[in-house]
Amino acid sequence: MLSRDNLGRVVQDATLIVMMHTTPLFRCAVTALFMLFAVLAPQAQAQSGPDQEEIDRLFEELAKSDQPGWQQIEDSIAREWAKSGSASMDLLLQRGRDALSEGDYAKAVEHFTALTDHAPGFAEGWNSRATAWFRLDRYGLAISDIGRALAIEPRHFGALIGLATILRELDRGQEALAVLRRVEALHPHRPNVLEGIEALSSRFDGETL
Repeated sequence: MLSRDNLGRVVQDATLIVMMHTTPLFRCAVTALFMLFAVLAPQAQAQSGPDQEEIDRLFEELAKSDQPGWQQIEDSIAREWAKSGSASMDLLLQRGRDALSEGDYAKAVEHFTALTDHAPGFAEGWNSRATAWFRLDRYGLAISDIGRALAIEPRHFGALIGLATILRELDRGQEALAVLRRVEALHPHRPNVLEGIEALSSRFDGETL
């Protein structure tokens, strides 16, 4: 399975690919965000919010190969991840999600930026802003925010799936396959993940990162 260290390298490599085709100012912004990935992670772990013991229990259930209730378990994990520990931060998350559903991605970025500014240890804020950046085709910023989310919650299968999607867009299929297999180890039931692995494995099985 793709290790956390290797995952960090995949995020870094993908960021560098995007940076090669962007302005110096943008490259500086992405670099600064990536450098903060490790610096803020220890602070992030200390912030209250999701019930980690409950999440651990749910992941144990989710990992079972015979698990007919996987969708309900996935939803329960998502609900835990959405708990920031602050009513005002929860409101920003909801406003950002509403903007995403309405297709106003720039407004979603504004809400999620306010959220991440005030709650840097809240993984779902970073993951949500990554989604908004992706919808705006700002892959470098999306990858940076995914990195921040994974520094806080390495099991965040939503963020990992987002990273794999971007890697495929960047024609980095081998890395995308490794990320999807990491998702499969955590969550062996999602049809889109299994289909992605099947589509990529015939091309890249036997190759090393």
